[in-house]
Order: sequence, then C-alpha cells, then structure tokens
Amino acid sequence: MHKSILSLIIMDSKVNEFFMQRCLELAAMGAGQVAPNPMVGAVLVHQGRIIGEGYHRQYGQAHAEVNCVNSVREEDQPLIPLSTMYVSLEPCAHHGKTPPCADLIVARGIGKVVIGCVDTFSAVAGKGIARLQQAGITVETGVLEAACRHLNRRFFTFHEKKRPYIVLKWAQTSNGFMGSVSGAPVKISNARSNRLVHKWRSEEMGILVGTRTAMLDNPRLNNRLWTGKDPVRLIIDRTLSIPRSYHVWDGSIPTIFITAQETGTHGLTETLQLDFTTPLLPQLLEKLHHRHLQSILVEGGSYVLQRFLEAGLWDEARIITGKGTLEEGQAAPLVGRATLTGTTFLDGDRIDYYERI
Repeated sequence: MHKSILSLIIMDSKVNEFFMQRCLELAAMGAGQVAPNPMVGAVLVHQGRIIGEGYHRQYGQAHAEVNCVNSVREEDQPLIPLSTMYVSLEPCAHHGKTPPCADLIVARGIGKVVIGCVDTFSAVAGKGIARLQQAGITVETGVLEAACRHLNRRFFTFHEKKRPYIVLKWAQTSNGFMGSVSGAPVKISNARSNRLVHKWRSEEMGILVGTRTAMLDNPRLNNRLWTGKDPVRLIIDRTLSIPRSYHVWDGSIPTIFITAQETGTHGLTETLQLDFTTPLLPQLLEKLHHRHLQSILVEGGSYVLQRFLEAGLWDEARIITGKGTLEEGQAAPLVGRATLTGTTFLDGDRIDYYERI
C-alpha cells in the first residue's frame, strides 16, 4: 500500500476515535438516569468541527441522536446533510417510548454515520445499521468498540446473559475483617468513601442485602448522600423475620423481600417468593431479569457476598479498605480469580476495583 494512502487511513482512524471518545464522554453523563436503556452519546461533525452533540439524558425521553440534531444552531442547519454523525451505539430502528433514531438520521439526510458498537438487544441487533444502509448512508462500525461496550456493560450483560449485572461491594479493615465477632456495626470507611458508595447506589437499579445485615445494621439502603435515584431495595429474608419497625419496611422507596412465604404487595413493598431448598441465586437473578432490573449492587453481608463469589455470579467487586484494624472479627470475603482494574485513595481509604475473569 502506498505510504500516503496508509497515512490517510491512519489519520482517518485517529479522527474517528477522537470524536467517538467525545461520544463516550457525553454518554457517561446519563449514568443512573437512563436504565434500562443504554447510555448513548452522539456528535455531528462538519469538516472537523462539531456542530451538534447530545446524549440520552432520561429514560423515556429523547435519545442521543435526537438531542444531537436538536442542538445544532440555526445557522448550521444547512450543514447537517453534509456532516458525519458519530454515535457510541447503533441507532435504534424500532418504536419504543420514542420514534426510531435511524429514521431521524435518514430524514435529515445525514450522509455518513460512524458507530462505536452494534446493539445486541434483539429489537435492534443490526436493524438500525440495515435501515441506514438501505437509505444509501455510509456506515462505519467498531470505532472504540471495546470502550463502547464497557460503558454499557450492564446493558449488554442483561441482554446477552439474561441476568442483572452484579456489583459486589464491601468495606474491610486493613487486616481483613468487615465486622466484629458479634456482628455489631463497626465504622471502617470514612465520610468521603461513604458518599462515594451512595454515588454507586445511584448508578444501579437495585441494592441487595441479606437478613443478618438488615437486622444488625437497620440500613435505609437509599441514596441520601448523592444526587439521583434510589435503587430498589432487595432484602433476602426467608421467614420475613425483620421487624416491621425497621427502615426497610418504611415504604419510602420500592422494596422487594425475597422470601419463602407468599404475602403479596403493600404499597411500594412487595414479596418475591422463591424456593429456598434449591440454589437461590440462579432463581433470584432469573426473577430480577424478568422484572427488568438491569444491575444490582450487593452490599452484604459476608455470607451473601461469598455466595455470589463462589457461584461466579458477579461482574465487579469494589473493596474499600480502611486504615483501622480489629483484633478479631468477621472475615471479609475473598475475591478469588479476578483482575484488579484500578485503585484509588480517599482520605486514607484504599478502594480496589476488580472484574471477574
């Protein structure tokens, strides 16, 4: 291949990656607001200049492509058909809560679309690309594909593995304990780490704890220290033994008790009856998938966390290690086979991020 042609190909690739990176930055701004839809960002580029950009801001509202086109200034409107649209995920071609984005792109006469990754959701799954190509639009795919899929790992896990994306979280002392021998609450992480945990809560659709954690800690399991939504509370309580005076029964946010009993629904609180004589987690994740809960933050306790780890039914683990120690106590779970993807520090707390191998 001639060197000048190769240089042009490399330069074009770098340009595509530059604008796709902007799509990813935009898409991430929808975190915690768009599920069960994916996070998507889009930019419209004319001769190297961004004339419009947008992202999916809220579930049920306009998609990224619509917000991108709508952001174009009046004086730049004639440039839309001469521009390239970059979008982190394949445009939809089906009618959901909003009209198909592929139809909008066709209607506005945009001549080229560069896509980060294909949408494997069955209602899309290549249909958006086909719609664009049938209209004579040039389509390029696979630009920063791994990063685009990683951004929407909850969405892809939910549709491809038919279960929620599972994030495990716990705090432990520097010598590996996460609680006292009696189970009484022990302050391990600091205020900044606690606030970060509430941010994590805002990014997932559900939060799960076992009976012992709910009984000992009387947690609210809501998002008080960050902006955004509260997750759905999921409480494993086989015999419904948690006192009605506890926070998880207060009816303030949607709450599901996973139990062996059948009691029905009372306001925002309901029960989910499962068979506790057979492995619980596969049943639970199947039921939560049917309820369209795309991601779950598992906050404990140690027994519940260890069951997820042993079953291999998890995707990420986030471990906060405080500076303090305990002479004896409840041992923290062991991650096992996993990849350490990052470490951060907050006022002396160390936070390790793992992904399951």
